[in-house]
Amino acid sequence: MALYEHTVMSRQDISAQQAEALNDTIKALIEEGGGTVAKIEYWGLRNLTYRVKKNRKAHYSLLAVDTPPAAMAEVERQLSINEDVLRWLTVRVEELDLELSPLLARRERERERERERGPRDDAPAAEAV
Repeated sequence: MALYEHTVMSRQDISAQQAEALNDTIKALIEEGGGTVAKIEYWGLRNLTYRVKKNRKAHYSLLAVDTPPAAMAEVERQLSINEDVLRWLTVRVEELDLELSPLLARRERERERERERGPRDDAPAAEAV
């Protein structure tokens, strides 16, 4: 079996739950073809650099996949039919990277910093007279 990183961009009109359901559909197609999905990352709704099919934003997802090439071809065929999918990119890799992507790792570091700071008190301190 071959190792792939598969990125999907879906329309901004769909909800986050529908984007997650699309990921589940892709996972089911891969498993039907005899492959496995090692990691699914939903990156959220992000701005596009330029319009793609009249959309300024898109839901991004990254999948790390170990599957036969025929199953990946079927996934791509199904995505080409789906009207909610704007673009996809499949890259064959030597090994799967199961760590958090740089995008999600940065978000996680920001959350940890917020937790360390504790609750913020935006109210001005009372002046002592």
